[in-house]
Amino acid sequence: MNWVEAIGYAGTVLTVASSAMSTMIPLRIVALTASCVVITYGLMIGSMPVVLTEMIQIPFNAWRLFQMVRLVKDVEKAASGDLALDWLKPFGKARQFKAGQVIFRMGDEASEMFTIESGRFRIPEHDVDLGPGDVVGELGMLAPDNRRTGSLVCIESGHALCLAYSEVKQLYYQNPEFGFYFLKLTSERLFQHAGRSAASVPADAV
Repeated sequence: MNWVEAIGYAGTVLTVASSAMSTMIPLRIVALTASCVVITYGLMIGSMPVVLTEMIQIPFNAWRLFQMVRLVKDVEKAASGDLALDWLKPFGKARQFKAGQVIFRMGDEASEMFTIESGRFRIPEHDVDLGPGDVVGELGMLAPDNRRTGSLVCIESGHALCLAYSEVKQLYYQNPEFGFYFLKLTSERLFQHAGRSAASVPADAV
């Protein structure tokens, strides 16, 4: 076996290794490395189809790597800072709600979370009003029975960004680091809400 064949085999090994990986960032890094090695091999043997195939894959793998690295950084920043969930926007779907519409009821099975972009919403059981920038429904994913702990009613027409729990779980499986920071972020938000609720209870009611 000469050194040209060795490069070809190295590209094959890296390609197979990337296919066997389950976490997104290492997978994309190895896939990009494999493409570079295979391109080198393709040029050496004069096979343009091999070169073109890998050149087409490089932009896709590079973009997905960029997205995941940025996602992890954004959720890490949110978990240690303002607790905002703006980083979810690229993964959500915008929906419009009309005044009086019940989005979900207490006890319903939870399958998605919402980031309010406009309008006003209310959780009647907890006497909580929500507006642009507020997030609701994320704790249902962590509840043992995945049930809603309150209802959500639209009291002024607006839009909300909806993100399915399945999408969040997929992001977690692709990168456990994302899952760690998302759990930390959700826990911080839970403690924050609990603190606000405690502060709103009159002293003579304790």
